[in-house]
Amino acid sequence: MNEILHKKLDLVDIYPVTCESLSNGRTDIDVLKAVIDAGVKIIQLRDKISDKSTLFKKAVQFRELTANADVLFLINDHVDLAQAVDADGIHIGQNDLSLEVARDLLPSKIIGWSTHNLEQALEGEKMGASYVNIGPIYSTKTKDHLTHFLGPSAIQQIAKELSIPFTVMGGIKEHHFHDLMKAGARKIAMVTAITQADDMMKACQNLRNHYQTTLKGICS
Repeated sequence: MNEILHKKLDLVDIYPVTCESLSNGRTDIDVLKAVIDAGVKIIQLRDKISDKSTLFKKAVQFRELTANADVLFLINDHVDLAQAVDADGIHIGQNDLSLEVARDLLPSKIIGWSTHNLEQALEGEKMGASYVNIGPIYSTKTKDHLTHFLGPSAIQQIAKELSIPFTVMGGIKEHHFHDLMKAGARKIAMVTAITQADDMMKACQNLRNHYQTTLKGICS
């Protein structure tokens, strides 16, 4: 992975992920502008509904705005769109394109991989993931038909075996930060805690401030 991208990934604290259907009538572009104004270091465009043409146009806007703000931009699932708009990377799941193939196609980009247990996380590291996501931690609205949630205890178990960065995701709210960060989480991916807030920019700022306060308390 590109060294500059690696350094930027290291700086990530709150990791907003879009979901237009859970944004109270706001668009993904609205979400993007709000979190950029809040000072985030990264955003993931996650759109499971739009057709490819619509998604491409949205990705072009995301790339322009994130480039101007020096914010990392990842696309969920679509390697071809990431290539087309020169995104900083992709995030793929267990049932998406092979991680090894994705790495061949995007040799210098960030590749995130969703994992649900230690075995998958270690496999992702071995196959060239830039980071793995551990989740879902808690019950979440962004995934249907889930009945098993890892809880913060899984983070400590998985993290101690990894040598690459990891994110955590799934139903995370501000009051969860202490338990998650005490277990070792440092990059917290969030959807509805941001997208369903009345004031998304303020909500994201508050989350980032609470993150820093929590981190100081844990490290002191």
